[in-house]
Amino acid sequence: MKALQVRHNVRRFGAARLLSVTSPRTSARIAPVDLRNVEDPAEPSGSGWVKVRNRLAGICGSDIALIDGHASTYFEDFVSFPFIPGHEIVGELENGERVVIEPVLGHAARGSVPPWDGAAPADGDDYAHLVRGHLKPGIQTGFCCSTGGGWARWFWAHESQLHTVPDEMSDERAVLVEPLAGSVHAALIAAQHTNHHLTDRDSPIFAVLGAGTMGLGAIAAIRGAVPNARIIAGARYPHQMRFAKGFGADVVAPGDEVSRAVRRMSGAHRIGASLSSGAHATINAVGDSASLALSINITRPRGATVLLGMPGESKLDLTPLWHREVALLGAYTYGTEQIEGNDVRTFDLAMALANTIEAERLLSATYRLDQHVEALAHAASAGRRGAVKIAFDVREDQ
Repeated sequence: MKALQVRHNVRRFGAARLLSVTSPRTSARIAPVDLRNVEDPAEPSGSGWVKVRNRLAGICGSDIALIDGHASTYFEDFVSFPFIPGHEIVGELENGERVVIEPVLGHAARGSVPPWDGAAPADGDDYAHLVRGHLKPGIQTGFCCSTGGGWARWFWAHESQLHTVPDEMSDERAVLVEPLAGSVHAALIAAQHTNHHLTDRDSPIFAVLGAGTMGLGAIAAIRGAVPNARIIAGARYPHQMRFAKGFGADVVAPGDEVSRAVRRMSGAHRIGASLSSGAHATINAVGDSASLALSINITRPRGATVLLGMPGESKLDLTPLWHREVALLGAYTYGTEQIEGNDVRTFDLAMALANTIEAERLLSATYRLDQHVEALAHAASAGRRGAVKIAFDVREDQ
């Protein structure tokens, strides 16, 4: 079948990394991702596997980071080359049912015992199964050579990964569910930590740095989960500022003005690079060193900074983290959330959020697989080009 496939080529990864800053299109052309006729992946061992025909598949920031050589070496043992990327997927089963994929290849997919009945693929406190079992290593669909991924005509998915798409939900809305699930998870982590430090008189302050897909989703998720929250969003481009305001931010500021906005809202004093108080929680959807330092400095003592999306290697002075006793928390994906004492799957919450915000508005452009250079270049410079989410449309290739 025709598919975009990534092969492990150190020279091409290195060249793509060097060119990614100055020429995203040249970087995408040189990167080791090529449109190929590949052998159909064999059905994985074990029960519960189904063939999914791809319809739309998004391009995630983690995809771009891997392809242009900026991904952390941490993940080298959690992927298996050559693989077909694509984990933000709306597809179709052989019976015509449309589904979105919860891409983590969890216990059930790998033939292991889930941590509890009804556990989501990402639940549990031991990641050994991610590199064991009858599948090749792969943290998710789209990073595992055994299953295939979304940037192809079809792939294998386990029944534990499937979520039915309602008839009234368009493909264009459904393809945003997976990144929104990550946003919801981060927002709930931030809200849960904040609840431990509030009094009845408090109206919590949340700061969100970054207004791409996941940052915008986090703003909307906070507004839904904490109606009385005061939200400050850091956004670089005019279209991001408009979305951030529309999704529930009270104040939207350019990145270099966020500290001042938090200081005004919290009534804090400036002490060097830090604020004396600040946001109860800050969600960082940028991931670079400068934004991480800013996140800690604008979070009030004993507040929380939540890392959303995939951060890269960072050089960071941790003294403010230590002195302010700020909790630095990761928000990797999604799973099972606790809502008023009840277990709720993050994907169910993300489905509802996608409808509330009419998430298809974030889908800025789609491309065919044979237009992958243009698609990857567009995704790598989405903000600058007035875009949010870029996706591959595979429906024409069926």
